[in-house]
Amino acid sequence: MHLLNLGILAHVDAGKTSLTERLLHSVGVIDEIGSVDAGSTRTDTLALERRRGITIKSAVVSFTVDDVTVNLIDTPGHPDFIAEVERVLGVLDGVVLVVSAVEGVQAQTRVLMRTLQRLRIPTLVFVNKIDRRGARYDGLLRSLAERLTPAIVPMGTVTGLGTRQARFSPGIGPYDVLADHDDELLSAYVEERVDEGLLHRALVEQTRRSLVHPVYFGSAATGAGVTELVTGIRELLPAADADPEGPVSGTVFKVERGPAGEKIAYTRMFSGTLGTRDRVPFGEARTEGLVTAISVFDGGSETRRDTVPAGRIAKLWGLNGVRIGDTLGEPRKTYGGFFAPPTLETVVVPGPDTDTRSLHLALTHLAEQDPLIGLRHDESRQETSVSLYGEVQKEVLQATLAEEFGLDVTFRETTPLCVERLVGSGSAVRFNKQDGNPFLATVGLRVEPAPVGSGVEFRLEVELGAMPYAFFRAVEDTVRETLAEGLYGWPVPDCAVTMTHSGYSPRQSHAHQGFNKAMSSTGADFRGVTPVVLVEALRRAGTRVHEPLHRFCLEAPADTLGALLPVLASLRAVPEDTVVRGEACRVEGLVPAARLHELEQRLPGLTRGEGEVESAFGYYAAVTQGPVPYRATPTRKS
Repeated sequence: MHLLNLGILAHVDAGKTSLTERLLHSVGVIDEIGSVDAGSTRTDTLALERRRGITIKSAVVSFTVDDVTVNLIDTPGHPDFIAEVERVLGVLDGVVLVVSAVEGVQAQTRVLMRTLQRLRIPTLVFVNKIDRRGARYDGLLRSLAERLTPAIVPMGTVTGLGTRQARFSPGIGPYDVLADHDDELLSAYVEERVDEGLLHRALVEQTRRSLVHPVYFGSAATGAGVTELVTGIRELLPAADADPEGPVSGTVFKVERGPAGEKIAYTRMFSGTLGTRDRVPFGEARTEGLVTAISVFDGGSETRRDTVPAGRIAKLWGLNGVRIGDTLGEPRKTYGGFFAPPTLETVVVPGPDTDTRSLHLALTHLAEQDPLIGLRHDESRQETSVSLYGEVQKEVLQATLAEEFGLDVTFRETTPLCVERLVGSGSAVRFNKQDGNPFLATVGLRVEPAPVGSGVEFRLEVELGAMPYAFFRAVEDTVRETLAEGLYGWPVPDCAVTMTHSGYSPRQSHAHQGFNKAMSSTGADFRGVTPVVLVEALRRAGTRVHEPLHRFCLEAPADTLGALLPVLASLRAVPEDTVVRGEACRVEGLVPAARLHELEQRLPGLTRGEGEVESAFGYYAAVTQGPVPYRATPTRKS
């Protein structure tokens, strides 16, 4: 028996969770198929998921098909929850990408397929809803080839399309795509001696190498095509990458809190065997934790076990400081950064009876479950901001705080998450016991621009032995903390900071007395003077606010182009390429992140409901129109 960790991915409303229910029913895990509309599905367990009819958190369920044990992970389809998808991708052996036979290839479908191809994760495509009016077959196959990848292999045909009697008849379609990657098959194809065995072997090998993508048609509602899909999952996707004899190594892809507030880490084991009472290092700091309990997914339910072997997915208790993305045991290459971080943020406003300390604790717990929920607390205003992907995520966050934590909150208007970039170079210095410096520390800093994406680099132009290392560390840590808010309140992400001056007062005391910190430098002195010096250096260098821009690809009927272009201009969108082909048009360009949601809202009305926009973070550009956006009280205005 072998293991397979399988992800179900899709654009929202393609029927991903319904397909999961049908799969579980077809293999005997559940007796009755749950309904997304009724809120009775197996994987949407949160009350909020059941009420809204969307998947918000990834969920794991296990089933067995013949000699294959499948750990199936259902993921969110809405783009606001793309971070939940990102952390799952690194633990998957294969994927079923669900596409609607009616709506076809949608924006999120393309984003997901590009990522799957880049990671070379073996992928089957399941075209759902063939029983719905408006379902397509030939046109849908052309769309898959044109908009996703030409490397598709139809695995059968459909009869009764668009009716409740729609059925999928298996049979490998044109195999010229397979011949492109297989010389033996190409020769057999030319000599007209292709047999079913040769064809099947080529299909298995190329699917597992992510060279081709078999396409199944069916309906989660009626069950059509699901049996054939299960066969494809069992035969075409590879077994889990696992080394049971190797050192313990696993990756945490989800963290949740139990009833008593304890942390529970969802972990994919890649090698070795982990047991209860085992101590295991994790995270960058390699903190050692004691595993107190283990659950694995088996036969549609969770089962307590003493050990979890390589290849399995398990829930682990006892690792109190664990975070999403941590490696347990032997460090291994981790995958991340598939999707851009959030480019929007909003201020959380507590209700009249909401305790701010309880709110901060609740937000901290939610940030543990979603690392891309960036929290920022403004001490001067006593406000907390969170970073977001979109408005739906904000609504879900509000409902979660109310239902899970009993906290009443509202949000201010969503604003773009900007950055500040240095205009030039600047230097400043404060000397110990001079010019009114209240800190027993000498710190000089020079700031200079660095290439985009390089991050913050801290350098020394003074001797490392000139003072205790702890003082240098205090300066560097404080520099990085201070750069979280530049002159206009935004982060300063790409710069080089050089320490040009250093000095301290050695450990001193009065006669016959112990250490006197009033006469001797401490780390607090360096942490106190560094922000003063750094902000002065930033003022002399100057910073410019840059706002996030998203690249967009908009497709709509050609006769609506005249109405679209003025609206794009009013949203400060810049079309870079416009193509008209027959009755359709495509516009590609850039739009400020702050106006993207408005574009998505207005598009249906401008295009008779036929328009579609796909977007992804592009880059940060200097703000050239309107006032400079401040993130907080402009106490550092230059």
